[in-house]
Amino acid sequence: MTTTAALDAATLEKLVSAAVAAPSIHNTQPWRYRLDPDTMTVEVRAAWDRTLQHTDPEGRALHISVGAAVFNLRVAVAHFGWEPVVRLLPRPAEPGLLATVRLAGPRGHTGPAREAGLYDAIWRRHSSRFPFSEQQVPGDVLAEIAQAADAEGAHLSCPRPGENARILQLTEEAERFAVVDPDRGAESRSWVREDAADGMPGAALGPYDSSGHLPMRDFAALRPADRRPSAAFERHPVVAVLATAHDAPADWLRAGQALERALLVATAHQVRASLFSQAVEEPDVRWALRDPRGGHEHVQMLIRFGYGPEGPATPRRPVRDVLDTGGQPAP
Repeated sequence: MTTTAALDAATLEKLVSAAVAAPSIHNTQPWRYRLDPDTMTVEVRAAWDRTLQHTDPEGRALHISVGAAVFNLRVAVAHFGWEPVVRLLPRPAEPGLLATVRLAGPRGHTGPAREAGLYDAIWRRHSSRFPFSEQQVPGDVLAEIAQAADAEGAHLSCPRPGENARILQLTEEAERFAVVDPDRGAESRSWVREDAADGMPGAALGPYDSSGHLPMRDFAALRPADRRPSAAFERHPVVAVLATAHDAPADWLRAGQALERALLVATAHQVRASLFSQAVEEPDVRWALRDPRGGHEHVQMLIRFGYGPEGPATPRRPVRDVLDTGGQPAP
C-alpha cells in the first residue's frame, strides 16, 4: 500500500491484529497495546500476569515474544503507509513499557519500507510441529532467511551436521529436565486449551517423533493418557541457531524482531518452521549451546525449517482484550 491511511479505529484494530498474530511461548500472548494519539505512537507493554513463572522466570521468552509482536506492528505500519520508528525500553522508570512504535509517515521506498512486503505473510505464518519431508531447503533461501535475522541485529546460522546433532542432544536433555519438573509440567499443561482465545489446542501440538531423533516438547509431562501419537519425522532436520552478541532485555527484544522477520521471510518462500525453546529455557544447557569452536554469542532460539504441512493456526485474543483505550495504560 502506497498511500497513508487515516488512523481511525478500524486501521488501529488492523495494526494491533497484526501485532497479536506474532508467535509467543505456549501462545501466552503476553502483551498489551495503547495508542498515544498526540504523538501517533503505539505503546507495547508486557502483560506480566502472562509470564510463565517456572519456565521463563527471567522474562526472556516474554521479551522475545513481545519483540516478535513489535516487528509485526512495524510491518503493518509500513503496509498502511507510515514509516515505523521504534524505540526499545524507552522509559527506564516504566519497566513494563517494552517498546514504542511511532507512525512517522509517509514512509519512504528504501530501508524499513521493505517491511511492507511481508504483511501478507503475517496472516499465513503458523508454527508447524508436524513431520517435514526430506526435501532440503535451498541454500539461497536459507541465506535470505539468515540475512533477515541479521538485519535486526541478531545472527542466524545453520550448524554443520555434527554440531546439529549435538544441539539436538542438548535439546533432548533439556526436554527431560522439563518433563520431570512438576511445576513446569503443570504450567505447560495449563496452556493446553480447547475453545480458548490463547494457549495451545491439541490439534496444534503435533505428534512425537517415533524414532526419538527430534525432541518435540512433551506438553503431557509424564501423563501417558495425555500423550499424543507418534509419527516418522525427517531424518536430517535443519535446525538454525538464533543468537545475539549480548543478553540484556533489549537484546531479547531484538532477538524477537529478528526471529519474526526470519519466520515471515521463510513463510514467503513456503518454508515451514517450528521453534525449539527447551534448550534455551535451561540456563546450563543454554550455555552449552554455544559453538564449542569459540562462539561467544548468546543463543536465544532454535528454529527448525523444512517443507511440510502448514500446521493449524493457534487462537488469538481479540483486539478489545489487549488494547487499552483509556487515558492511562494498564499496569
